[in-house]
Amino acid sequence: MIRVLVADDEALMRVGIRLILENAEEIEVVAEAGDGREAAAACRAQHIDVALLDIQMPTRDGIAAAEDIARLSPRTCVVMLTAFGEEASVTRALRAGASGFLLKDTGPADLIRAVQLAARGEPVLAPRITRQLLERHVRSGRDTEAALRRIEDLTPAERDVLRLLGTGLSNAEIADQLHLSAGTVKAHISRILTRTGCANRVQAAVLAHDAGLLTDR
Repeated sequence: MIRVLVADDEALMRVGIRLILENAEEIEVVAEAGDGREAAAACRAQHIDVALLDIQMPTRDGIAAAEDIARLSPRTCVVMLTAFGEEASVTRALRAGASGFLLKDTGPADLIRAVQLAARGEPVLAPRITRQLLERHVRSGRDTEAALRRIEDLTPAERDVLRLLGTGLSNAEIADQLHLSAGTVKAHISRILTRTGCANRVQAAVLAHDAGLLTDR
């Protein structure tokens, strides 16, 4: 079973998400929270595979909660729930260790799929969120030199995987593009995260962008 926490200050939103997720046999909503402090405490107190956190919450918002969860419960994958246009918050959440981002208007089937992907360590990025994130990085500039230093120890094969990861492809899609097995791609990604100091795939995707890997070809 995939054990899920839902954190949102609106009770109706929490109920709606719970009802959607519990339509999937392998997903169980084991905890709810009305603010970031409660969310972090719940992740520390019990095993949570995926935490769905609203970015805007009272007392302690979702970004602060993501930082707490990364420190207190690193096994938990954090997926942020956000409204369209909050790209500044998305960038902050990325730095806080969030593993993915979903828009609040995500449909039921996509929400279930996102939780399943997050539990497997796959990327969870709504396409509109991905565009916002990269456009913001383009506008704000990037430290290419620092990014290149972080990837200098990667092998050519690992750079190829990182480049495709930066475009938002799943493991299976990367494997298909590079004619590798899914297991090989997963091993490459694990080494990439370790060698570059990225906490998750999303941070690795931004690193690929900052290093210019997406524009090299």
